[in-house]
Amino acid sequence: MDKHSDIMIVIGTKAELIKCMPIMKLLQERGQDYWFVSTGQHPLRENAREFGIKQPDFILSLEPTSSTKFWSKINNSSIIWCFAMLPKIKRLIRDLKPRHVIYHGDTMSTAVAAIGSSRMMNPFKNWNNVHLEAGLRSGNLMQPFPEEISRQICDRFSDTLLAVSDFSEGHLKRSRKKGVFGKIYNTGNTIVDAAHIIYEDAKKKTKIKKLPKKFALINVHRHEHLRSRDEMKKIVDIIKSIKFEAIWPLHDNTRHYLETYGLMAELEKMKNLKITPLTDYYTFIYLIANCSYLVTDGGSIQEESLVFKKPCVILRHVTERQEGLHSGINFLTKLDVTETRKLIKKIESGGIDVKDFVNPYGEVGVSKRVLEILK
Repeated sequence: MDKHSDIMIVIGTKAELIKCMPIMKLLQERGQDYWFVSTGQHPLRENAREFGIKQPDFILSLEPTSSTKFWSKINNSSIIWCFAMLPKIKRLIRDLKPRHVIYHGDTMSTAVAAIGSSRMMNPFKNWNNVHLEAGLRSGNLMQPFPEEISRQICDRFSDTLLAVSDFSEGHLKRSRKKGVFGKIYNTGNTIVDAAHIIYEDAKKKTKIKKLPKKFALINVHRHEHLRSRDEMKKIVDIIKSIKFEAIWPLHDNTRHYLETYGLMAELEKMKNLKITPLTDYYTFIYLIANCSYLVTDGGSIQEESLVFKKPCVILRHVTERQEGLHSGINFLTKLDVTETRKLIKKIESGGIDVKDFVNPYGEVGVSKRVLEILK
């Protein structure tokens, strides 16, 4: 710990790493050092190597051998893990003495980084703690859970709030009376930079020889859905209405619950559905960029659909990415099976006109704006 850096970036999950990657690459290109701290929530070393960024300087807990440490987001082990992270993050910041502590998103790692670096735990602190991707709101504390709570925790405990859009900036300003006091900057979303960087590399690296001319790309993994057989049955019924070729890179835990609920057999009868193991991010971005439309309950994929201008069928009751709902290509289904089947039929028949629109998350160059603000 003899070297010094102004910036410490705390990352827990692969999704956080993807969105912080453009900032990390830009720092490396400029020859500016930074501390990369992994909480150990996801294994990140292989992803860091793939993305061309340095390996974590510190890993605060034993990394899982599977894709995630916690299959269920809130249980005794995850709560204990969160409490164990707080003093580790606090101690590490005091040892490293960075000027800025950055954390991204809405995960357990994000929340503990925000609290551990906050003035509440460090009354005399002289560093700036920064929430990247601030201000997203679904309007329902329980959906998605616990992410919606994590976002509000982070926005209350952060000195600097980097909002991803006009919508999120508005949410933060309206939260002034609710204890959100950090400085607000509307930067756009670093996913724009990440998606372009990865897609340019993916076109050179892809091992995909041929894709269907028209196909739907499926992504399902929300814990609030996986825990409910009724919700998963609705999702399967919706997917069965797809007539195009369909590709579904399947998460381990999603497969587990589909098999547990006896729904996997229904999907296996679909001749137009190809279920694959979970792909790397390069392959996934390549698939997004070349698909006809998306069917998902994910969060970031809604943002990526806007980058690549792909219609997106959102398998949720609410979404924190409300910006996309005004684009004309993101559709919140509320898991209404009948209406969603009609929507898919309309998309596949060419009834959705993908008009040119300004991406609410900005254009390439968001990461540069973030670093300019930190100056």
